[in-house]
Amino acid sequence: MRRFWDDLRSLTTSSPARFAVLVFASLVLLFTALLSLPAATASGRRAPLADALFTAVSTICVTGLSTVDMGTYWSPVGQIIIYIGVNVGAMGVLTLASILGLIISKRLGLRAKLIAAGDTNPMRAHGGPVNEGQTVRLGEVGVLLRTVALSTLVIEAGLAVLMYPSILLAGVDPLTALWEALYYAAMSFTNTGFTPNAGGLEPFATDYFFLTVMMAGVFLGSIGFPVIYTLWRNHWHVRQWTLHAKLTLITTTLLFVAGAAAFLSLEFDNPKTFGSMNAWDTVFQSFFLSAMTRSGGFSVVDIGDLNGSSLIVGSMLMFVGGGSASTAGGIKVTTLAVLALAVWSEAKGRQSVQAFGRRIPSDVQRVALSVVAWGATIVAVSTIAISHLTKAHVEDVLFDVISGFATVGLSTGLTASLPDPGIYVMALTMFMGRVGTVTLAAAVAATSRSQLYSLPVERPIVG
Repeated sequence: MRRFWDDLRSLTTSSPARFAVLVFASLVLLFTALLSLPAATASGRRAPLADALFTAVSTICVTGLSTVDMGTYWSPVGQIIIYIGVNVGAMGVLTLASILGLIISKRLGLRAKLIAAGDTNPMRAHGGPVNEGQTVRLGEVGVLLRTVALSTLVIEAGLAVLMYPSILLAGVDPLTALWEALYYAAMSFTNTGFTPNAGGLEPFATDYFFLTVMMAGVFLGSIGFPVIYTLWRNHWHVRQWTLHAKLTLITTTLLFVAGAAAFLSLEFDNPKTFGSMNAWDTVFQSFFLSAMTRSGGFSVVDIGDLNGSSLIVGSMLMFVGGGSASTAGGIKVTTLAVLALAVWSEAKGRQSVQAFGRRIPSDVQRVALSVVAWGATIVAVSTIAISHLTKAHVEDVLFDVISGFATVGLSTGLTASLPDPGIYVMALTMFMGRVGTVTLAAAVAATSRSQLYSLPVERPIVG
C-alpha cells in the first residue's frame, strides 16, 4: 500500500497532466456505474451501458449532448447524480482536489500548488517555460482556489435567485421551481446545456429576462477562473489586467458580436427559425444563439432547422470555444488571439509578436499551433468515423462532432440516433475535448528532455 501511494505521489508531481487524465477517467467510470443503477432511471430499469457511459462522459466533461431525453429518462436520483457530476467536472478535478486539501490543511504545499497551477495554466503541464504574468503566479494559487470555489457558489446561487421567478411564472410549483432554478443555474455557469424538464427552454422561449440571465451565466463560466480572479483583484483598473484577461475578454466580445451578425444575416429569412419572428425577436435570438454556440449548449430554435451556412458558422464558433481554465471547451479564445496576432505581426514584418505593450514568447505560439493541430485532427478523425457509421450528411456530423469536442452540447439531432459504436466514438471525442488538447498531448508524451546542442539551419519552402 505504501508503494501505491508513493507511485501516486510521483505521478501527480512528475506529470499533473497524466494525473488529470487518470482522475477524469476514474470519475467517468464512477458516474457510469451510478447512472447504471435502476434507481437512476425513471422506469426503474437499468440504463444500457452505452447511454449510461455517454451521459457520464457528457456530465463530467460538461458537454450537454445526450442520447436520451434528459428531462424524462432519468429519475430524481439520476438528476441529482448528474447535477453533482456537472459541478465536479466544471471546477476541474485538480482544482477541486486542491480546494479540499486547502480546507483540510488550511494551507497549500508546493506539490498542491504545482498541481493546481497546472490546471489553471496548461503550459505548466506541458513542461515548457511559463511567463508568470500570463495567468496567475504560483504564490497566488491558494487565493485563486478560494476564488474558484466562492465564484462557483456565489454565481450559481445568484443565477438561481434571478431565474426562480420566471420558472414560477411558467406554472411550475414552488418546490420544483427551486430545484429547476438551481439546475438551470448550474447548467448555465458550467456551460453544459442539460435541461431538467421535458420541453427544455420551450416555456421560456419568449422570456427574455430568463434567457438574458442564462446568457450572463454562460459568459461568466466561459471566460475562465483566471479572468474572474483578475477582475475580482483589480476590479475595473484595466491597466492592471493581465494580458490573458485582456485577450480573453476582447476576443470573446468580438466573436459574440460577429456570431450574432452572421446568424442574423443567414437566418432572417428562414421560416423554420427566425423568418417568422419580428425584428426585435430576430436580433435577440441571434445573440442568444451566438452565446450558446460558444459553449452554452442551450437553444430555443431547433438546430436541425438551421441553414447549412449557419451550421458552418456555428461549427467555427464552437471550435474556438471559450476562455482557458474555464467551463467552456474548444481550442480557446486566447489560442485564436495569439495566432491572429502572430499572423498580423508577420504581415507587418515585426520580429516578435506583441500586444498591449507585452511580447508573446515563441513557445506560447508553438503551443497555440499544437492545440489547433490536435483539435483539428481529433475532429477530422471523429467526423470520418461517425460519417462512415451513420451515412449522415457531413455538415450534420461535423456540427455534432465539434459540439462534442468543444463540450458545447448543441445537436442537429444526429447524436440521439447514433448506433452504439458511434456513441462510443462521440464519448471519446468529448473526453479528449474536455481533458484538453495540450494536457492530452503532455499526458501521452514522455517527460520533456533538454537538448544541449542545435542542428544546422536549413529553410524549407512553405506556402
